[in-house]
Amino acid sequence: MKLMNDRTLLIIFAAFVLAAPLIFAPTGAAYPDLLQRFAIYGIFAIGFNILFGLTGYLSFGHAAFLGVGSYASVWMFKLLTMNIIPALILAVVMAGLFSLIIGYVSLRRSGIYFSILTLAFAQMSYNLAYSVLTPLTNGETGLQLRLDDPRYLDGASVEGTLPSTNLFGLEMKEVFWNPNILGYDLQFNYGYYVCAVLLIASFYIAMRIFRSPFGLMLRAVKTNQNRLRYTGINTRPYTLTAFVISGMFAGLAGGLLATMDPLAGAERMQWTVGGEVVLMVVLGGMGTLIGPILGAVFIKYFENIFSKINEGVLHSWFAIMPEWLDNTLVAIVSPFVGKGWHLTLGALFMIVVIFLPGGLVDGAKRIGGWITGANRRKAKAEAE
Repeated sequence: MKLMNDRTLLIIFAAFVLAAPLIFAPTGAAYPDLLQRFAIYGIFAIGFNILFGLTGYLSFGHAAFLGVGSYASVWMFKLLTMNIIPALILAVVMAGLFSLIIGYVSLRRSGIYFSILTLAFAQMSYNLAYSVLTPLTNGETGLQLRLDDPRYLDGASVEGTLPSTNLFGLEMKEVFWNPNILGYDLQFNYGYYVCAVLLIASFYIAMRIFRSPFGLMLRAVKTNQNRLRYTGINTRPYTLTAFVISGMFAGLAGGLLATMDPLAGAERMQWTVGGEVVLMVVLGGMGTLIGPILGAVFIKYFENIFSKINEGVLHSWFAIMPEWLDNTLVAIVSPFVGKGWHLTLGALFMIVVIFLPGGLVDGAKRIGGWITGANRRKAKAEAE
């Protein structure tokens, strides 16, 4: 029964992801760049959830692996080829090795001490990328493509133009289908569907981990690690493996960000990026399969849609009202949108944590329970 449920969930999830341009069209979030960010940060959150959701180890340093993945990908674009496959492979490998080193040191401690260690490593990585390792990272300017890059497999670039990332000749930014469906102009591009396929694959891998004996051991670590130690089980190999897998997911997400825009900067390694993925997982539902993806979509939607609402947009919304009321409403609402969208996100986050401690998934389950209960009561009343 559980296997059948997992297959059904995977099929529904895959169908939703593949149809996302149509599903998100009414929300104004159907343009390719934003859809790609939904998928990329969904992968980032899925990986983080394997560590945080299953073991309870809260890392604030996963931005370091995201940044390493981006830098590795851009270097591959500069030195070898603009084909994204080698770049993504290198991003995952480098992030895995980096997370192995950081995890080996950090997992000697647990609880708040582990969190502080990972935060320290993230800030060290940021400062190294920003200043010390400038020959590799190009410092504050960021690592980017140049016309004189060797790209040994691709050969010399056409004079005066930078090449685009591609998958065996299919350019990531190219829109291959631009239909008008139900009055919406949709854009289907290769970049999003590469990210979508990898998101579905990541979801499947996470599902397999959740259902495996390894996943059960990680849950046991979260429940009572001391009891496991008393029984003679060494938990460090399990937690280190979860940490490395999580870091590799982050590296893949960083590599995909570089395929969208071949530029890697130190800002991707800041602790705020690591804190953002924590919000995604907690907001969506820690320890659930679908929750981290919902959290990633929710936060990125607010960041990209609400941040663009300025006073001019608000005045157009309230234009039918008297001038004094228009100005008053704009003055009240404007601090919560545009540059102040974080205030709205913070307020919504507080509401979710207070009333839905299980996140958005918990809220969906409660609504489903209310609907089911209401239907049962209705059926019982009709039967009587």
